[in-house]
Amino acid sequence: MNLPARSSGVLLHVTSLPGPHGSGDFGPEAYRFVDWLAAAGQTLWQVLPLNPIGPGDSPYQSPSAFAGNPLMVALEPLVASGWLAPPPLPAGGLATHRVDFERVVPWRMARLREAAAGFFAQAGEADHKTYTAWCQAQAQAGWLADYALFMALETAHAGQPWWTWPAPLRDRQSAALQAARREHAGEIAFWQFVQWCFDTQLAALKAHAHGRGVALVGDLPIFVAHHSADCWSRPDLFELDAAGRPTVVAGVPPDDYTPDGQRWGNPLYRWERMAAEGYAWWAARLRRLLAQADLFRIDHFRGFAGYWEIPAGCPTAREGRWVAGPGAALFEALQAELGPLPVVAEDLGHITPDVVALRERFGWPGMRIVYEGFIYGAQHPFLPHHHVSHCLACTSTHDSDTACGWWDSATPDQRAFAATYLGVAAAVEGADFARAVVRATFNSVARLALAPMQDLLGLGSAHRMNRPGTSGGGNWGWRFAWGDIDAGTAAALRRITAASGRGPAPLATGAAA
Repeated sequence: MNLPARSSGVLLHVTSLPGPHGSGDFGPEAYRFVDWLAAAGQTLWQVLPLNPIGPGDSPYQSPSAFAGNPLMVALEPLVASGWLAPPPLPAGGLATHRVDFERVVPWRMARLREAAAGFFAQAGEADHKTYTAWCQAQAQAGWLADYALFMALETAHAGQPWWTWPAPLRDRQSAALQAARREHAGEIAFWQFVQWCFDTQLAALKAHAHGRGVALVGDLPIFVAHHSADCWSRPDLFELDAAGRPTVVAGVPPDDYTPDGQRWGNPLYRWERMAAEGYAWWAARLRRLLAQADLFRIDHFRGFAGYWEIPAGCPTAREGRWVAGPGAALFEALQAELGPLPVVAEDLGHITPDVVALRERFGWPGMRIVYEGFIYGAQHPFLPHHHVSHCLACTSTHDSDTACGWWDSATPDQRAFAATYLGVAAAVEGADFARAVVRATFNSVARLALAPMQDLLGLGSAHRMNRPGTSGGGNWGWRFAWGDIDAGTAAALRRITAASGRGPAPLATGAAA
């Protein structure tokens, strides 16, 4: 869909939506949220990666660069189709304000297995034809067969990583794969069914969003997890040894916030091998993402210009080195194959001139986190008076503290500067500071403006989505409930959006927000 010259929206991951089944999904609450966005004058809904979660419950450590997250498959449509009985909640219910992954994942997967059994036993001929046609199309796209077999083998091996499987399966010997497909045909069909439901439900939600004037902003993680269908099916594309173990891994170097740097642990790509194939793996990956989202953020964009390579045996990121990435050759090949890419480049962190040159070569907007400008003073490029029209301004991100959380921990000098800049009192409450940052962000000349839902609700650090460099501790689990939203929030946001030239006029005249 075509976006207005100035657009704005909200960052909220799908799993952060309300709902009775332990995590947000593509069900009724997603449609209600789209309608809320439209009522608030918003034209963008930004989500985090829609891929399955991996270690630490992170969508950036996914077991597949192509598959969708089973947690996002709504149960209500499966009940309505007659494939699943209305599911009773487990004893004690499921948490409403946070995803308890340890309870929610097995409970929801059990429900999906019940639905799959119902589908294969009871679905009509039309549904079976639709499912079969979808499977054939995705098999031709080159990802579904390997992913479904990978997940079936993971189940058969009790979740053990693929490099520990028997050598014939680990090394993908043809006879072993043929035997596995016969032995695990039912399990393979289950994983295909889940992905069909994911695609069908997402397509319906996307169509509803378009009907309400809302575009979906996706997210492309630069890396995949070591234990992934991608590494198992194409080990030659990754820096792995003969036993399937990484020789080097991804991360970022030490900085003021992380003295040891961040050792992400993802295997790195063999870019020369990918180049020899015309970057076909990347083209297939982006083709799938473009079917899901209207535009997308490229995570860790700087890694395509140069990335931090850490020897696999090193426990921290201190011992790494910078290595040149594929640069413009990758994106030239992708645009030749797919046409102009609707991209926002996440150019945060240690940005060097080659990163800026790469982004500008393709004319893609970068990102500015407004509240972080208050840390460094009037000359920092994140402050709105330094913004350019071709960028995305945001109040905060999923990896940063909330605006309110930063205010609560800011030094007196930082508070004084921010208060003067925003025209608020230095003693203002954090929620009021967050609202002022939203207004400043939307008033920026940046063409795109976004605010995480936490900032719209004025929530503190306890509600942040992720703390980079940490695992566990509630990362990725935050959710909101409709009771958290004041009745005037949508109207206030609509007024700010209209006043900044980003959306329709207010529904009714009211006092300034």
